[in-house]
Amino acid sequence: MTECTRQPLLFSSLSRKKIAADFTGGTLTSDAGGLLLREVDRKLGLIDQLTECLTDPRDPAKIRHDLRTMLVQRIFGIALGYEDLNDHDGLRHDPLFALLADKPSVQEPLASSPTLCRFENRIDRKALARLSAVPVETFIRSFDAPPEELILDFDATDDAVHGRQEGRFFHGYYDHYCFLPLYVFCKDQLLVSYLRPSNIDPALHAWAILSLLVRRFRQVWPGVRIILRADSGFCRWKMMRWCDRHDVHYVLGISRNPVLEGMSVGFMAAAEDGFRQTGVKQRHFDEVLYAAKTWDRQRRVIVKAEHLDQGPNRRFVVTNLAGDPQGLYDTLYCQRGDAENRIKEQQLGLFADRTSCHDFVANQFRVLLSAAAYILLDSLRRQALSGTELAHAQVDTIRLKLLKIGARVVCSVRRVVIHLAEGYPLKDLLIRVLNGLRAVTVFSPASG
Repeated sequence: MTECTRQPLLFSSLSRKKIAADFTGGTLTSDAGGLLLREVDRKLGLIDQLTECLTDPRDPAKIRHDLRTMLVQRIFGIALGYEDLNDHDGLRHDPLFALLADKPSVQEPLASSPTLCRFENRIDRKALARLSAVPVETFIRSFDAPPEELILDFDATDDAVHGRQEGRFFHGYYDHYCFLPLYVFCKDQLLVSYLRPSNIDPALHAWAILSLLVRRFRQVWPGVRIILRADSGFCRWKMMRWCDRHDVHYVLGISRNPVLEGMSVGFMAAAEDGFRQTGVKQRHFDEVLYAAKTWDRQRRVIVKAEHLDQGPNRRFVVTNLAGDPQGLYDTLYCQRGDAENRIKEQQLGLFADRTSCHDFVANQFRVLLSAAAYILLDSLRRQALSGTELAHAQVDTIRLKLLKIGARVVCSVRRVVIHLAEGYPLKDLLIRVLNGLRAVTVFSPASG
């Protein structure tokens, strides 16, 4: 213990009481709730599956930090709120992270930021392809019985870049240099997080990804009903034709154009008349048969004719589903907006937009690391927080309330004890969550 460590730090007094501090509190961590994520991973086997997707070109005799340890550092670090590699220069000495990485000694330092940087930049495209299959397989194993229906939400977003990263381009709609990642969700569960340059059609590769997903799901669940849901950026007639031929349903936004506006004149006039008579917002739903010049045939288009205080508002949705137009629009199509909330969790809560590597492949790997952190937190939310105050909380709220817990780590020859902060306000919830996770069967590769 150094003289600096023993020297008390003096602060302003409290009434007549002096306030002093020192650095002799013992081995502490501020992330004790991360042990819950370790329990989640023991059920999912997520880290082990990701590790199996990677190859290590290093000399085995000189390896100090194996692939699994570095994946744990990065994925659990992101889940616990540490977005930067530089954060690990301090976290590598945190006893909690040593426990998460299953290190026999909590005093053993983990990988440094340069080691993690080299790890990220060693990944190749073949490894990315193998890693990308893990979220889909994890999703499949999450079902105890075959689902009757899967609604796949496709959405693209911007990932702003501020350097000269490989694959950066200026995007006119977003008005900045960015990537254009593609995400696919089924309800809250993440299936695809695919980084793309921004000088492309927003629907690029969506058809191929949809085909792969449909093929895999029908291998496991032959009778499952699959619905593609997306905005107008994914309304492409070849994709719709493929869906028609492969018994895949779709409900897609379609951009306004003079032909569709002309076909909806009568509906809009009725909405406007109703608004003038009542002064109350009017919404009318109907349908038309429409085909753009490039389409192979006419398709059903739902028309929402709405008149508000601000004026007329038209919306168009193309679908091959039967049913009431308003019901399809309100209860099915409009629910796609929840996928945008999941993307916000990825980018704002789990730093999926921290794509600051020069190499494009390394940045795609970072997006997948963020996706893995999301899978852990979403599994915790769905499986252990249902019926609690955090049942619908976003990942940053879960992190703040359930994972960021101060604790003292005491390690002996036979056991490690985590003394949690006595003033932690959600003790009962943490106990309930842990008991729920411990009751679930642990994943093993053989059973998967």
